[in-house]
Parts: sequence; C-alpha cells; structure tokens
Amino acid sequence: MKVLITGGAGFIGSHLADRRLARGDRVVVLDDFNDFYDPRSKRANVAPHLANPRYRLVEGDIRDRALVFRLFAEEGFDGVLHLAARAGVRPSLTQPILYEEVNCVATWHLLEAAVAHGKPRFVFASSSSVYGINSKLPFAEDDPIETPISPYATTKRAGELQVFNASHLWGLPAVCLRFFTVYGPRQRPEMAIARFIRCLESDTPIPFYGDGSSRRDYTYIDDIADGVEAALESSLGFDIVNLGGAHPVTLAELVAAVERATGRSARLDHQAQQPGDVPVTFASVEKARRILRFQARVSLEEGLRRAVAWYRGTRA
Repeated sequence: MKVLITGGAGFIGSHLADRRLARGDRVVVLDDFNDFYDPRSKRANVAPHLANPRYRLVEGDIRDRALVFRLFAEEGFDGVLHLAARAGVRPSLTQPILYEEVNCVATWHLLEAAVAHGKPRFVFASSSSVYGINSKLPFAEDDPIETPISPYATTKRAGELQVFNASHLWGLPAVCLRFFTVYGPRQRPEMAIARFIRCLESDTPIPFYGDGSSRRDYTYIDDIADGVEAALESSLGFDIVNLGGAHPVTLAELVAAVERATGRSARLDHQAQQPGDVPVTFASVEKARRILRFQARVSLEEGLRRAVAWYRGTRA
C-alpha cells in the first residue's frame, strides 16, 4: 500500500509511519515542522526512516494547494491518513483564523486532490472535542453535535462535514475517527500527561486546573494506532467512529496515577478552570468494536509506566 500521512512527523503520525513501514508500505510524510512545539522533537521522530527507500519526507504546508495536488499526482496513493492540524483547545481561542485555515481550508485541498487522483481511502483524525458540553454519557457517534465550545472543536466538526461532502458527492471512501485524549511516547509536550511526567521528574509544580473533578477518557497510542489501521484497511464507505479507552478518570485521579508511575510526589499549582475546557469526555466504543473490532487494551497504569520509561530513556 502507498500511504500519505499528513502530520506524519508528529506524535500520532510518527507512530503510524513506523507501523506502515514495518508492514512494507510506501510511506510519504507531509509535515511543515511548525513551532507549535519544539520542531527538534519531530525531527527526532522522522530520523530513523530517512535512509529507508520506502519513506519520503516532504517538508511543506497542507495549505499549499499546488504542493498537495502535485504529491497526489506523483505518488498515486492508496490511502490517506490526515492527521495534520492546528491542535489544542486553548491556543485556538486566540488564533481562530489560523485554525480555520489549517483545519478546514487545507482539508479541502486534500479532499479535492484525493477525489481527483484515484479516490484513495481517506481517514480523517477528528476529536472528542466536537462533543463539547454534551450532557449525555458516554458520548455516542449519533449524539447531536450542537455545543462545541472552542474554535478547535468547531474546526474539527467542520472537517467531518467536509469529509462527508466528499464521500457523498464524489464517492470518496472515508472514515472520521474521533480520538479521545491520546497519550504515550512522543506525546505533545503541552498535553497533560506529558507535562505531568516532566514536572514530577524535574520536581516542579503541576498546573492543576479547577477543583480536580474534570474527567478525561485517556487512550494509549498503540490502541489508537490499532483503530486507525483498522479504518485504513476497512471497506467502509463514509462513517464516524469513536476511538477511546471508555474509562474516564478525574484530574485528581490522573495526578495520583502519574505519582505512582514515577514514584514521586506532585506539587500542585492550583489555577482556575480554563475557557474552552469541557468537564468530561467519555467514549462509547460499541460502534468501534462492531465495525473495526476495536478494543482499547492498554490500561492507564500500564500506559503511564511505558510513557515514563520512554521519557527517562530520552534523558539517559
């Protein structure tokens, strides 16, 4: 299989590139190495593959329509894993136009190029953020999506609708996957688990938002990658599927779990609840089990142990 991975130098994308290369695929990674976080981390992610003849790294921006169309024409992809995005709820509050340009307009570039060049299976990385302040738990794919509370969440929902358009109007086989708080080795440094591990290992205070009762459904990277690959290799037409651990924990419980994983005690820097943060995420994964045979297998305790071991290995 010949696969394009947008954002393939990042956290989730680099894990998927590793896997597809191990399967014998031709992998083309398109990434702009922007400074949302230290680009050196992404350089380290791609470094092991640069000498592989089945791996091609293209440094460029998905907003560059001509580049996107040229890549599709040159490579003739069988599949597209569209992970590139401006991520994060809080930064989107101050840069909503940038989020719209990258997450929506540039997604149209990829969809149009895919339709024009063979209609490869298209997997779109969406987010649990689209559920917003949905009061029904757990979140199911057929729940009304009417209350996203950040520009980031809004652009991810818009992306899903764009993918539906491309599938409905032009027959593009496509699946939107709603990821629920992915963590593990190579996680973006501003995300909670990566940040907490770093703080405990360096004995610096953990930023602790609100009263600790907010809940998140954490999903280990290997489980997410299993779900993405199942979607890529499926025969589904258009669909939307949750990928989550289906076991939300409170912020206070998460801190305690990271303490156990590191063997260290946390010092908390209490801060107000942040605008745009939802009170809870909780995935219904019945549909994922049924159509993708997806099941999260890595417990939070085991995932944290692996994340801590990876972090310490990078500091050795």
